[in-house]
Amino acid sequence: MTRPPLPPFTAETAAEKARLAEDAWNSRGPQRVAQAYTVDSQWRNRAEFLQGREEIEAFLVRKWARELDYRLIKEVWTHEESRIAVRFAYEWHDDSGQWFRSYGNENWEFDEHGLMRRRIASINDLPIESEERKYHWPLGRRPDDHPGLSDLGL
Repeated sequence: MTRPPLPPFTAETAAEKARLAEDAWNSRGPQRVAQAYTVDSQWRNRAEFLQGREEIEAFLVRKWARELDYRLIKEVWTHEESRIAVRFAYEWHDDSGQWFRSYGNENWEFDEHGLMRRRIASINDLPIESEERKYHWPLGRRPDDHPGLSDLGL
């Protein structure tokens, strides 16, 4: 199985890869997202270490059960050969209605088939008021005309 675009990445293909990842994560479909990773993919997400698609999928089920009305924007920071670094911000609320904007960085490494074999994520959560939200599109894929992180001053 291949997941284009494939390494080595150009600025254009790195941006395409990041947008495809953003779209998948905005679907909030754990199985769909997990398919982008190698079967033995290694993750560090905050202080949690995961290995393989099964653990990734279980993590995502837990994540989206807690992080409600999740909306994400990713932006490429840099790229080289089989690696891409992105920054991101997502908005969500918990079951009490408290909104958060979570900021982070990810380092990605891909195999020759375009599957992610390593993901290292550092994330911080900022409580925000509902009026401070910047992401108002309907749940799912971010519309093409919606501003990105830099345009939003994030």
